[in-house]
Amino acid sequence: MTSAQLDGLFAPFSASSLRLRNRFAMAPMTRMKSPGGIPNEENVEYYRKRAAGGVGLIITEGTYVNAPAAGPSSAVPRFYGDASAAGWAKVAEAVHSEGGAIIPQLWHTGVARGTDVEFEPDLASVSPSGIDLAGEPLGAELTTADIDRVIAGFAESAALAKKIGFDGVEIHGAHGYLLDQFFWERTNRRTDGYGGDLRRRSSLPAEVVAAVRDAVGADFAIVYRFSQWKGGHYDARIAETPADLESILAPLVTAGVDVFHPSTRRHWVPGFETSASDPTGLAGWTKKVTGLPAITVGSVGVDSVFLSEDQAIPESTYDRLDILRNQFERGEFDVVALGRALLADAAWVDKIQSGRLDDIVPFRKAA
Repeated sequence: MTSAQLDGLFAPFSASSLRLRNRFAMAPMTRMKSPGGIPNEENVEYYRKRAAGGVGLIITEGTYVNAPAAGPSSAVPRFYGDASAAGWAKVAEAVHSEGGAIIPQLWHTGVARGTDVEFEPDLASVSPSGIDLAGEPLGAELTTADIDRVIAGFAESAALAKKIGFDGVEIHGAHGYLLDQFFWERTNRRTDGYGGDLRRRSSLPAEVVAAVRDAVGADFAIVYRFSQWKGGHYDARIAETPADLESILAPLVTAGVDVFHPSTRRHWVPGFETSASDPTGLAGWTKKVTGLPAITVGSVGVDSVFLSEDQAIPESTYDRLDILRNQFERGEFDVVALGRALLADAAWVDKIQSGRLDDIVPFRKAA
């Protein structure tokens, strides 16, 4: 593999308010390094360095929205309130100064928050049906009034992102967190309009998107992240077929999503077993059924599978970049997100572009 084989990924990309110098994004990664939920100078420098290293789009770590029991840790940054707004404005300014674009990931963890929490410890964790990811009772079922507060919290944070100079927003609807809990049949056993078949289980995510769209207007990018897998449940599926996927995503398209971010642990794995000869990944299927741009992600630029650091990948990191190129040339995705590769080497993108592959610092999990 030579850097020239990835030239297509260094072309600009645009979608709504997003104007990217290339097709590399920094994936959102929780760090818990914002004491009191307020972004500080260390956070500013962390994001600035990745933009300076050539990344086209920064997607921030998950940030709590202003709704009850959004998450367990007070060191996770929030995206509401004057102090957080001031901190995030500095982050956005720093990223823009290096030529990058930036969007916050807006997050409510739902029942995945658990019971051992130090942020808002007097509040019970909430979910569609008071059921955890294992299907066991935990926490409280959301009332319709609670749901209204969740929707308002996402809209409030999105409006703030636009006000302080971000380039769009990403709504976190993946990995078994709150919005994903509504998608998943195991955690959503409601009998009202938010439960039932696939389209009804898409109702709350779609209402969140619609509220965000109302809050930010027509020309501000909304990215929606979703996944099949859940934390600790890597074989989970919300869509068994491409038709199921279309049923889930179509309401989100109607509500105002501009770009989808299907989260996978291995970007090269086929999204569905439609035929033995069809290698199309989840991002590719997402583009097929929605007609919208997609961000691919999943163990790009590293030598072990995400959340399985002891599971080495047979092909080399650079052999798999050939696979990535082939997927891009087939039109399966528009932007590729990197996580751990950028934790290890903030200049990964620049080094790939300039052919300095031997200078890349490989990711190694801390002992």
